[in-house]
Amino acid sequence: MSYRVTVTPAPAKFLERSRDETLKRRLVKALRALEINPRPPGGLKMQGESELYRVRVGDYRIVYQIQDAALLVLVVQIGNRRDVYRQ
Repeated sequence: MSYRVTVTPAPAKFLERSRDETLKRRLVKALRALEINPRPPGGLKMQGESELYRVRVGDYRIVYQIQDAALLVLVVQIGNRRDVYRQ
């Protein structure tokens, strides 16, 4: 059973504008891994947020929501760890 990963506009824009090709490849690899296992060993449920999870990719974080009923992983934010948690 495979999940479908959907990226919202803000993280898609981040990936599109990133100039670091190595970082882009690592982030895309992590997103593809979420298709197979949306709750990887390094992925953590965020405190204070009801349905958000995060996965670490170097100094960057992918913040996402899992919708098990629809087999969907919705990526809501990608960014540097110092900026990604600020609202």
